[in-house]
Amino acid sequence: MEWIAAKVVIQSDNTVQATDLIADMFYDLGVKGVQIEDPSLDPEEGWGAKAVPKPLQDAVIGYLPDTDQTSNRLKILKDRIDLLEKTQKIQCYLRYQRIVESDWAESWKAFFWPESITPRITVKPTWRKYAPEPGEIILEIDPGMAFGTGTHPTTALCIGLMEKYVSKGCHFLDVGTGSGILMIAAAKLGADELVGIDKDEMAVNIAAVNLKQNHIPIRQFEVNVGNLLDELEGRFDLIVANILSGPILDLLDTIDKHMTPNAVFICSGIYQDNQSAVVEKMRLKGLELIDSQVKEEWVAMACRKGFKINSNSC
Repeated sequence: MEWIAAKVVIQSDNTVQATDLIADMFYDLGVKGVQIEDPSLDPEEGWGAKAVPKPLQDAVIGYLPDTDQTSNRLKILKDRIDLLEKTQKIQCYLRYQRIVESDWAESWKAFFWPESITPRITVKPTWRKYAPEPGEIILEIDPGMAFGTGTHPTTALCIGLMEKYVSKGCHFLDVGTGSGILMIAAAKLGADELVGIDKDEMAVNIAAVNLKQNHIPIRQFEVNVGNLLDELEGRFDLIVANILSGPILDLLDTIDKHMTPNAVFICSGIYQDNQSAVVEKMRLKGLELIDSQVKEEWVAMACRKGFKINSNSC
């Protein structure tokens, strides 16, 4: 399959906010994950001599399969970027590149190395050698065409909260599972029943392969194609969503009916400017904020069933 890489180069006084707004546009077009280029970030230690060069400009890249609908989706993207420039005074340049799937999958391998994302959890590409320390938890990942290497701040924040709230034998749900990295982390932290949902069928297949690669028994997990919690049945002890603030707000409308009485919901992928809106929506839905973490202007939060809002209150 061939893909179109739509690269939006950004010039703005607030590039993080601009990045979040453009990532939301890609999500609305059905793109599960985006690649963010930030010239101000230094590579982590251990990337090695063949690490890819730092980008020259701030940019967001979304990958769309080249189908009959692609030209229309790109037109929608262009129209929304034009509107963003007028309303937010963010200057953008849109560029396209055709990519062969096998070339894209291989390009990851040039810069993806083992990386510690918490003091005891390390993400390791399946093709790299790594000698773990005693007690270290290793997540073996080959992201392929799916979103989720574990190195993005939103994923690291999410796993950091999961370390605190995964209980042995719990029933776990991952909304927007991508490469399956959060399901793998949950299993290795003690969760027993694992369910993942992603709107991208390719991501679902990749997640299943990664779960098997990490020796998670097939009887212990299922990964399904779906949009947020549409048509999902059952209740869970821990629900995680590492997506974006917009879909998280939508998710909060129906999350309660899928939570057991003492369940915890962890959400990540929230830019700091959007944090208050998510917290307010939690409050309106009777969810109590119990924990939060911040990294590089991204926020992850944990909440549980707390109080009910009186419909007559203001």
